[in-house]
Amino acid sequence: MKKWLQLLLVAVVSVLVLAACGGGEKESNSDSEGSAETDTAKEDEATDGGESFTIGATQIVEHPSLDAAYEGFQAAIEDAGLDVTYDHQSAQGDQNNVKPIADNFVSDDVDLIFANSTPSAVGALNATKDIPILFTSVTDAVDAGLVEAMDKPGDNITGVVDLHPDGIIKTVEFIDKYFPDAKVGLLYNAGEQNSVTQIEAVQEAVEGTSLSLAERTVANSAEVQQAAQTLAGDVDVFYIITDNTVVSALDTVVGVANDQKIPLIVGEPDSLAKGGFATYGIDYHTIGYRTGEMAVEILKGDKTPSEIAVEYPPAIQLFINKGAAEAQGIEWNDDWDNDAEFVETE
Repeated sequence: MKKWLQLLLVAVVSVLVLAACGGGEKESNSDSEGSAETDTAKEDEATDGGESFTIGATQIVEHPSLDAAYEGFQAAIEDAGLDVTYDHQSAQGDQNNVKPIADNFVSDDVDLIFANSTPSAVGALNATKDIPILFTSVTDAVDAGLVEAMDKPGDNITGVVDLHPDGIIKTVEFIDKYFPDAKVGLLYNAGEQNSVTQIEAVQEAVEGTSLSLAERTVANSAEVQQAAQTLAGDVDVFYIITDNTVVSALDTVVGVANDQKIPLIVGEPDSLAKGGFATYGIDYHTIGYRTGEMAVEILKGDKTPSEIAVEYPPAIQLFINKGAAEAQGIEWNDDWDNDAEFVETE
């Protein structure tokens, strides 16, 4: 009897031990499967949430046109639903600040650089041949050495230029038609390649018209007012192209134009809101937005910069500021009521 009781006790203990081992193994497998499911859920959540990106945004100076382009760029990114953090840097009109800004973006290993102006784009391209660069507010991307041709973007750079092929021609035609025999004053920074390109285009467009030209150059925004005052005594019309240095101090030119009753023709509509009289121009928010759409394609991995041709802005039109016309003593022409889009002074 004692022997049988011992055998029974051993059997019971064995069963209990096996049950305990089996239960532990099952619990362990359950934990492992739960962990795997959690990891998979996290991966799916990360995929659904999308990546986050850092964009380095740089412009040579802050003025309405460049600011509008940057706002348009951001709007396109937001509309696409991308998670983006911006590091926005202005060179404050100082060419010496361009390189350090670009170098810092490269050091920070940003995902993309938005270069808003010719100097900013050149500085970015000099700093990196790897990080994608999207530019706008660039007058001539080929002449600036940014790309080989409009349909041949660089390996890491492309964008939208701000000079419509017909813009300067139409502006000169407008001046010649409504201010015949006028001496036109040009004020610009000869250190800006985009400005030199435009001045050369103006000089060419004036050939064969009744117009003549007078020029003054400045090195920084502090010189703009005095240059405008000296030019005022020698001209009948001001024509301020999209020169970043002069446009950043446009209010001083507007003051001279109003005091001296000289029509102030400008290079883009944003300068009308500051007191310019007329322009055949483009909407900088629009070209910024289109550049943002290009950036979305690149950040999502759908295209590389080399696969996106450089683009011209959309069609231009005549914009006029009636308040500025009155302030500058301009006799109103009824043609403008039908031909122009009107802008009010801020």
